[in-house]
Amino acid sequence: MRAVLDPNVIISAALSPEGSPGRVFKSWLEGAFELVVSNKVLAELERALSYPKLTSRIAPDEATELLELLKRGGTTANDPEGPPDVRSEDPDDDYLIALAATTQSVLVSGDSDLLKLSGRIPVRGPAEFLAMIESA
Repeated sequence: MRAVLDPNVIISAALSPEGSPGRVFKSWLEGAFELVVSNKVLAELERALSYPKLTSRIAPDEATELLELLKRGGTTANDPEGPPDVRSEDPDDDYLIALAATTQSVLVSGDSDLLKLSGRIPVRGPAEFLAMIESA
């Protein structure tokens, strides 16, 4: 199974390793699924990790290690050109939908704009995705 993790899930995993996002991340490290990353995912994550509200909780060297881990361990895919067939109410999320669609991956997100598309695209919240991979 392949998955694209929304940067919000990765940040939540770093902040709370025992929560559902943290357990999803740990499951990836243990080989439960293939993680798909792209330049846009990594750039958004790097940008968010530099926000003052996060640098006080995730040290810059830890943020760098996290990004390097994702670059080395994730499967890097090209960011798709153009918008996806199904669009989010937040256009900034469309690249995640397109990436998941072109790589035939489940999109794992805590974003309500994305989760409300669950009947139209394969998007799951972290707890729901955990249940999927544990039952597989």
